[in-house]
Amino acid sequence: MSENPFIHPGQNPDWSKLTPDHIRTDLTLCLEQAEENLKAIRSLSADETTFENTVKGLERAADQLHKSWALVTHLDAVCNSPELRDAHNEMLPAVSAFGAKISLDPDLWKALKAYSEKEEVNSLPDIDRRLLEETVLDFKEAGADLPEEKRNRLEEISSELAKLTQNFSENVLDATNAWQLTVEDETKLKGLPDTAKAAARQTALEKLGEEKGANAWVFTLHTPSMLPVLQYAEDEEIRREIWAASDRLCVEEPHQNESLVESIIRLRQEKADLLGKADFSDVVLGRRMAQSGAKADEFVTELMEKSLPFFNRENQELESYKAENTGEPSDLLEPWEVGFWSEKLKKERYDFDDEDLRPYFPIQSVLSGLFELSSQIFGLKIVERSTSYGEEIDSVEGAKGEPVPVWHPEVRFYDLFDNSDHRHLGSFYADWHPRASKQGGAWMNFLSTSEPHDDQPRGPHLGLICGNLTSPTPGKPALLSHYEVETIFHEFGHLLHHLCGEVPHRSLNGVNVAWDFVELPSQIMENWCWERESLNLFAKHHESGENIPDDLFAKMIKARNFFQGNTTMRQMAFSKLDLFLHRKWAKGDLQDLESSLQRELDGYLPKRKTTPRSIVLRFSHLFSHPTGYASAYYSYKWAEVLDADAFTRFQKEGVTNQNTGRDFREQILSKGNSLPPDQLYRNFMGRDPEVEALLTRSALR
Repeated sequence: MSENPFIHPGQNPDWSKLTPDHIRTDLTLCLEQAEENLKAIRSLSADETTFENTVKGLERAADQLHKSWALVTHLDAVCNSPELRDAHNEMLPAVSAFGAKISLDPDLWKALKAYSEKEEVNSLPDIDRRLLEETVLDFKEAGADLPEEKRNRLEEISSELAKLTQNFSENVLDATNAWQLTVEDETKLKGLPDTAKAAARQTALEKLGEEKGANAWVFTLHTPSMLPVLQYAEDEEIRREIWAASDRLCVEEPHQNESLVESIIRLRQEKADLLGKADFSDVVLGRRMAQSGAKADEFVTELMEKSLPFFNRENQELESYKAENTGEPSDLLEPWEVGFWSEKLKKERYDFDDEDLRPYFPIQSVLSGLFELSSQIFGLKIVERSTSYGEEIDSVEGAKGEPVPVWHPEVRFYDLFDNSDHRHLGSFYADWHPRASKQGGAWMNFLSTSEPHDDQPRGPHLGLICGNLTSPTPGKPALLSHYEVETIFHEFGHLLHHLCGEVPHRSLNGVNVAWDFVELPSQIMENWCWERESLNLFAKHHESGENIPDDLFAKMIKARNFFQGNTTMRQMAFSKLDLFLHRKWAKGDLQDLESSLQRELDGYLPKRKTTPRSIVLRFSHLFSHPTGYASAYYSYKWAEVLDADAFTRFQKEGVTNQNTGRDFREQILSKGNSLPPDQLYRNFMGRDPEVEALLTRSALR
């Protein structure tokens, strides 16, 4: 066994060896080696600088540090424990400070500038020139030309942001895990689907033990547990209780996040000031498709105005519908009534209930169909491997090779090949169900990115996808909602972007692209969750194996845009909240966070009897990373314009047309950041994106 498992984990790490007691030693060694690598670049004279020793030298200097730290942060996200959290947080400041100082190091900048001004740069291959240009911009935008005092302060800010955002993330996880609702009277669960009741009983057994749990149901603030209650439970008090707990997440000690939000916003604005930018949005967006906070704000406002008539009409209809069905005067709804009454209205209007689809989405069938679809469209082959967890072996029939170690017994592992030449493109882990030690939401990440070396082709990339989807129960597989199916397809799109990357420089490969472009490969995959031809590959009843009946499919399509005005406005409200905080509130006295947001979002938020708090104190997209989606939450909707428009080509040429799919793989998935995103889009579509496809798909016209 390696004495430094985080440094020498092998192609597929043995996660049982990656224990917290190794983190300090291994990461310290990584930091020392990375510093030695940088020292070699600093010592170069202007004449000695080359593409290999300077540009590639900078790219490779901290590569081992990044790989080792990725293992630590991943474990912190999926196997959180006090020991791991302590070890992670002990090393976080040093790792963050090291990353921040590279672009602010005057000697490194001197070497890079010296090379960038050489005549030989003009004869570089295009992809090498791209790496040089992007690296120079990284340094310039980080503040490399600033005076020493300002550069030092920027390093301090990076370290402080890393600690504060980690604290924010931990508070969200801990607050979510700290709350549960135990129900012992089954009559209070009237209306709740059997799948939700079975999941709540399973949670009760796990949390209360076999004896107490046998006659109880436990609900948590994890989405698969909470959402069915808000949609279906006829007992209003239970709906109110679970909604109220969610609404107050991270409001109070010991998991209070308001002071952290204030500190994070203050530091981001200070960073903008030091860099000579008006606000943090202009720091973040200069090299993204939107280019500025002002343009992002215009985009959000335009879509808000297009959605507003539909949004207002939908809310009035819902209020009237409740009044008609209760005999009460039409009035504003309580927040915990919205999901319940909208579900009833959808059922009445379309004779459709989302729960009707669950039996057709057992998770293994969904995954098998997704993999078959990827084979048909993109020319890929995905093969599951056997896995091991401690002494346990989960054997896959016909699997080749030794079992791959995993971090939890539910985790699966797959190899991905090119169908045409059987080349091993990459491998990935999949971890789909919630547990107390795992952060919420769904995400994709990469653990290693390969590149060609010494005239040898690149090796396989390694990635992962995680979610918090409906869990299996005794006697039944995990039966997913259609939204959860879309989540799997979404994260798998990110994964393909990583695993299919063919750029010879790892920092330009895969998902290392502008964040308002990175959602295109993920969101376009969701379209295949709505097409009959593709649904037939994976939507199979868990008992009969039959596809979704024609009448149910027709209802599903008719109901697709139900409450779409509210759905779109919700995304616009999140985007507006983000831009307001980073463009306006950051420049004030940072007081009255919640009331300031309520005023700013007036018109974006539906009127309710009880005014819900904003999402800000649990908005992990903005505050669980030093940058993350800060000033860029609009990216989801921006990329929706791209994905809706790009999918029109598939609709025209065939939704499973392999030539179209191959072209998407070649022009988008394999290209990473080798070209500007608008050029990549034009290479696939032959023109710039148009918003009409999204408006048509969403019935907002």
